[in-house]
Amino acid sequence: MAATAVRHLRAAGSPTAVEPLPRPVLRAVREDERPPVDAGEFRRVLGHFASGVTIVTALDADGPAGFACQSFASLSLEPPLVAFMVARTSTTWPRIAAAGTFCVNVLGAGQGELCRSFAVSGADKFAGVEWAPAPATGSPRLAGAPAWIDCAITAVHTGGDHLIVVGRVESLGAEEDGSPLLFHRGRFGAFRPR
Repeated sequence: MAATAVRHLRAAGSPTAVEPLPRPVLRAVREDERPPVDAGEFRRVLGHFASGVTIVTALDADGPAGFACQSFASLSLEPPLVAFMVARTSTTWPRIAAAGTFCVNVLGAGQGELCRSFAVSGADKFAGVEWAPAPATGSPRLAGAPAWIDCAITAVHTGGDHLIVVGRVESLGAEEDGSPLLFHRGRFGAFRPR
């Protein structure tokens, strides 16, 4: 399915011609089998891993789109690749897939409310949010984000109830000052160097 999506993105020619991916029924275990771990316990234990927080944005025919994402990582130096994971149920992902490009906005310690506003579904997430087009793709670069990575989608892989999106870095930049916004055990925090 991931390979089909990438072929479709490339064959479409126009970034607005991409159809949303179908939402398959996913089962990690058989109907009559007990799951290997409780979902609540899984979330609780993995919540002990502190992560940075980003907002992934894109610009399609309907305007700017974006969602809060803590599952972002660098992937490769040669070529420069990054990856983020998105739930298959995301209503924003089809718009980013249609655009074929995205910008990862790394959030700073004072941007918890901005993150919360992009974590909701169905609202106008960009209401009152300042942004400028990223230089390579035109994807929204959010004002005040201490770092940004401007990318083109190169691959989409399946990962259970999520998709793993790989992007080739086309442009990037960062401010030298400021602390990152961190997420740990269901709360925001900041890194405090000694």
